[in-house]
Amino acid sequence: MSSTLNIRHLGLVDYHQTYEAMQRFTDQRTSDTADEIWLLEHPPVFTQGRAGKEEHLLTMSDIPVVQSDRGGQVTYHGPGQLTAYVLIDVKRRASGVRDLVTTIEQAIVRLLADFDIDASAKADAPGVYVQDDKIASLGLRIRKGCSFHGLALNIDMDMTPFLQINPCGYSGLKMIQMSDFCTELPSVDEVGSQLAEKFIQLLNYQQVEHYQGLPVEVYNDV
Repeated sequence: MSSTLNIRHLGLVDYHQTYEAMQRFTDQRTSDTADEIWLLEHPPVFTQGRAGKEEHLLTMSDIPVVQSDRGGQVTYHGPGQLTAYVLIDVKRRASGVRDLVTTIEQAIVRLLADFDIDASAKADAPGVYVQDDKIASLGLRIRKGCSFHGLALNIDMDMTPFLQINPCGYSGLKMIQMSDFCTELPSVDEVGSQLAEKFIQLLNYQQVEHYQGLPVEVYNDV
């Protein structure tokens, strides 16, 4: 079993480009391919999961709405939010999807604890919450026993687009961010690196490599 994790720092990147790259990476990977986590931000975009219902998009605006094959309903991505795509061979690790979801949630909870934010997961609603308010969303897709898509952690962003939707399909759900609790925060990429460290600890990776940009095998195609 590969014990290597590649961490890619992508910066601000287009959703379509990254979505297509995730699919290509997953389709091309083999049993020897190292797991990866992609840390990034997206320009403003609403994404609708496979089970997404139009009724949860409350108003239209100039923010595009993109259909996605991840799980879940509608959510919003924008600058100031950390998006982490978790590209893990779940089958190779001999763990289940529920175990991976729990690991992602616990990584976020541990990260937030470092900032004195008391957060937790809920058994019946994927994501991470501070009491009943949601600070991080989660949606995965499994293909060939491997995961892609991942999580979105609100750090310091314009939250008003969330008012245009029922976040994750829940009417009245309040979305919050780290800046509601912290007056000083590191950059999105720095928070992403700290989150990746939590994954390394929880999943017991022995070797970690850091990269800038997409993998070579998908870069020329997107």
